[in-house]
Amino acid sequence: MQIIALDTETTGLAPTARLVQLAYKNLTTGEVVDEYFKPPVPILFTAMATHHITEKMVEDKPVFKGSKHQTNLIKILKDNILVAHNAGFDINILKNEGVKTNKHIDTLRVSMHLLNCDRYNIQYLRYFLGFEIDGVAHNASGDVAVLEPLFEHLKNVAKEKFSLNSDDEIIEKLIELTQTPILLKVFAFGKYAGKTFEEVNKENSSYLKWLYENESKKDLLNQNEELVYTLKKYLNI
Repeated sequence: MQIIALDTETTGLAPTARLVQLAYKNLTTGEVVDEYFKPPVPILFTAMATHHITEKMVEDKPVFKGSKHQTNLIKILKDNILVAHNAGFDINILKNEGVKTNKHIDTLRVSMHLLNCDRYNIQYLRYFLGFEIDGVAHNASGDVAVLEPLFEHLKNVAKEKFSLNSDDEIIEKLIELTQTPILLKVFAFGKYAGKTFEEVNKENSSYLKWLYENESKKDLLNQNEELVYTLKKYLNI
């Protein structure tokens, strides 16, 4: 089974956002793709401020749907494993573009399970782990350049931590960790920032109930899965 390290840049962060840049590397074959596409909806200025891809830059680019790249990606992801950082976002974007993902590994979730650091965004991890990479931050191809060594690092950490032997065992463990939410220990926001969930549960459990009701009402793509998981644990839901 092949491993496809992939990243997208999009028209925005909404669930209905569309693709403007697709980059991936087949870590098994070495094939590399880095292409821009003209989206069917406007690129938001907030998105431009992050990835610096403007309407003018893609006005003469092909549409992704119906392109050879869509056809190829549908075939590639049918039987292989997608690797992405915050994979749920990229999977939703691909879905909007008619590409279905089967198995995947989320290096963000896996990093939160296996690495002890203050932040887990991909460019932070790039420097935290000392990767020497020539790549542009907030660019799909630049993020894929970080994604490859990050994935290999996580494989090595998982192998040692769980005493695994084969690549197949390691991949299955990374998929398992991807599917396992993180139990948060400390509030990183709000009036209880810095306090543990255990402390807040004892002091003001109604706040946890209020927070759960508000977060669980959001659509799944915008929910903080770790937060919902943690709140359910403490509220015994």
